Amino acid sequence: METISTNTSHGGVQGVYRQDSRETKTPMTFSVFVPPQAAAGQKVPVLWYLSGLTCTHANVTEKGEFRAAAAQHGVMVVCPDTSPRGEDVPDEKDNWQFGSGAAFYLDATQAPYDRNYRMYSYIAEELPRLIAEHFPADMSRQGIFGHSMGGHGALTLALKHPDRFKSCSAFAPIVQPSTSDWSIPALTKFLGPDESAWRDYDATLLIADGKRFKEFLVDQGAADSFLQKGLKPWLLEEACKKAGIPLTLNMREGYDHSYYFISTFMADHIAWHSARL
Repeated sequence: METISTNTSHGGVQGVYRQDSRETKTPMTFSVFVPPQAAAGQKVPVLWYLSGLTCTHANVTEKGEFRAAAAQHGVMVVCPDTSPRGEDVPDEKDNWQFGSGAAFYLDATQAPYDRNYRMYSYIAEELPRLIAEHFPADMSRQGIFGHSMGGHGALTLALKHPDRFKSCSAFAPIVQPSTSDWSIPALTKFLGPDESAWRDYDATLLIADGKRFKEFLVDQGAADSFLQKGLKPWLLEEACKKAGIPLTLNMREGYDHSYYFISTFMADHIAWHSARL
């Protein structure tokens, strides 16, 4: 692991790091905020944040305004990249909904994407081992959240690992990527045309297939231009109601899809996770 930068912030340390990933076969950059409570050797709970389409680790690290709340509650925040990157990684450079920045937190099964696009295994297995080895992380207390494509990733990872994650929330998640304009082409290329293979990465269908989680918190901007065709939070609401999963869905009037929205409610989410971690 290589340290790219460290900065003192709110009494803690904001670092940016790079590792050579076995899963993606590329260097992967991620950020970690270690709160001041860890300075005395105390292990602290871990909150994973998964970013959205076109983003890297830097978007939330620089614009998410999470450090004050994380320092207050003593929570470590880990922010991975959204996809493998590099000249040898197959991509569509003119398509912001596929490839670099748009890996959808899945393990691709279709060539040539299956070699590098293994973000599910990277987030679920490889990066947690690295965090546990190099940071003062209490891996018995993990939560996960994310934005948009990252909200989709957080929901699906929580549903598939309910014993690992004690909390899950999302900002404007893609709740049903199998029917979303944003994700249908990507799922087809990554996983093939058989839609049954898509179910493993669709929160509403995972719930329909019997996966369960303790509870979800979702904040959604009511003025989000992607609400109707890309996000569809009412489908998650229907799925959770049918399955008996508690869901708090906050429709925020006047807010859009941007980090102005996310940063406004970030402290609420950090506090909510902290109470459960």
